[in-house]
Amino acid sequence: MGIVVMQAIILAAGMGKRLKELTNDVTKCMVKINDVTMIERMLSQLDNLNLNKIIIVIGYKGNKLKDFIKTLNVNTPIDFVENKIYDKTNNIYSLFLAKDYLLNEDSLILESDLIFENGILEDLVNDPYPNLALVAKFESWMDGTVVTIDNQNNIMNFLSKNQFSFENIPNYYKTVNIYKFSKDFSNHYYVPFLEAYIQALGTNEYYEQVLKVISNLDESHIKVKKLVNKNWYEIDDIQDLNIAESIFASDDEKLSNFNSRYGGYWRYPHMLDFCYLVNPYFPPQSLIDELKSNFEILLESYPSGIEINSLLAAKYFGVHQNQICVGNGASELIKSLIEKVSNPNDNLGIVIPTFEEYSHRKNPDNIIAFTPTNNNFKYGVNDLISFFSDKNIGMLILINPDNPSGNYICKNDVLRLAKWADNNDITLIVDESFVDFEDIEENPSFLNQEILTNYPNLIIVKSISKSFGVPGLRLGILASNNLKLVDYIKKDVAIWNINSFGEFYLQIFEKYKSDYENGIVKFKRSRDKLEKELNSIKNLRVIPSQANYFMCEVFGEINSSKLSEILLNEYDILIKDLSSKIGCDGKSYIRLAVHDEKDNSVLINALKEILG
Repeated sequence: MGIVVMQAIILAAGMGKRLKELTNDVTKCMVKINDVTMIERMLSQLDNLNLNKIIIVIGYKGNKLKDFIKTLNVNTPIDFVENKIYDKTNNIYSLFLAKDYLLNEDSLILESDLIFENGILEDLVNDPYPNLALVAKFESWMDGTVVTIDNQNNIMNFLSKNQFSFENIPNYYKTVNIYKFSKDFSNHYYVPFLEAYIQALGTNEYYEQVLKVISNLDESHIKVKKLVNKNWYEIDDIQDLNIAESIFASDDEKLSNFNSRYGGYWRYPHMLDFCYLVNPYFPPQSLIDELKSNFEILLESYPSGIEINSLLAAKYFGVHQNQICVGNGASELIKSLIEKVSNPNDNLGIVIPTFEEYSHRKNPDNIIAFTPTNNNFKYGVNDLISFFSDKNIGMLILINPDNPSGNYICKNDVLRLAKWADNNDITLIVDESFVDFEDIEENPSFLNQEILTNYPNLIIVKSISKSFGVPGLRLGILASNNLKLVDYIKKDVAIWNINSFGEFYLQIFEKYKSDYENGIVKFKRSRDKLEKELNSIKNLRVIPSQANYFMCEVFGEINSSKLSEILLNEYDILIKDLSSKIGCDGKSYIRLAVHDEKDNSVLINALKEILG
């Protein structure tokens, strides 16, 4: 690329107070994201454009920033403009100080606290339209200047805080704080209005306020360029920094970075999460609307105590109030059950590979594991009784259907296991978080008053997040006729262990039982279709499942770890890599959640492109 008859102006005078101690001794743009400072990354990207020059408006720790930039390998000439009253002004004054540059040449204008993908600036420079504001579809994590646009990409309005309406978010765009101004636009529009605005309203304003005035003219001469399928982030505080580090992690670190977050993926709206497990066909919109309509009173009200919430759960699941406990997700109950209820010296029997929350709460020396020897990790009650009969265990965990294999044991067989456990004074925990998805028998659940009464050593755990599609509410239940145990767990967890939103959901979700049943029917159709499509992909062996996921063996040159990295880095799809699971015998496995048919098709197409 030859020299572009254009310059770049970077506004870097601010103090970055919200980054706290990170900006005690350096400027905001000198803060590192994945070991590279923001200013270093930005200057490298600008340097690739072969611009005439780069102008940087400095202020806070200005000399330190200048000295740092001089150490960088940047070929484009750099001029510095100093804002000496950076602590009393806002960025409108910083741009005003660089107005003579604006008048002399076409310009890119950037704020220094941005991180963005390579190629974005090239697209902006190469766009034939001379005056552009780079914008992105508004997302929940965004803050700052928001605009509306028309069908010709003209800015209709810069929204004030009073004009912003959450109901109209689908129509909003967020300014990325990168602009392209032609020399003509700066001379005839922007700089004259900039000078007039400062004279009228002072220097403690934002430069985009000037664009708001200009956009109201009959011919504003500025349009938007939409940023599509390109990553960017604005860094204002340490949370922004954390999220940006996950988005812009290197290919070999990105997957572990995302996995370590354990959720919160609404911050990544373009990513498809096939790792975490929920019901794609519940709740219905009517239930969501009912929650929304009560949002304010729920937000401002204390929830009931644990006994009232146990009553709500007991009513729905058909057990006594003293037989059931509601948890802040099943994980809270599992923690209490394993760490506080079970004897620390007793051994815990598990099947591997399996859901690891139970075993993680136990000393590894007190875990005895059974591993199926067949390729599909299938096992039955006879296998478990045969293996554990001569083992000294005090508690046995059965995930049914199992996670990740999808193995399912029918109800009568599990009752036989429960009787064996009773006879051997073993506590049997049946986790039926995925049982609603099975299609082998009717009424598979053990949440039944008669069953609990007849099997005193039986404990049932169920995650409501998994089957009812509300993981954000954090709801789970534990049920048993061991009333002393249930009472102990109720006292062990906090009296207000779930919030008002979770309680309200427990109060109303029985009204939507038919929607739930219809959703399960839709789900099973989607699962059947996905299984057929997965079976058509080369180098992939699908293990039949009775849950809302499939465990698959990966063959060929691309193993499970590499496949997971490619899907995230190139397709924005997150899956579960099972390569670290004990018992996978050095083979390569993944777990894929079942989504609705639209999302499933995206996954299938990606897998076909990668695996052939």
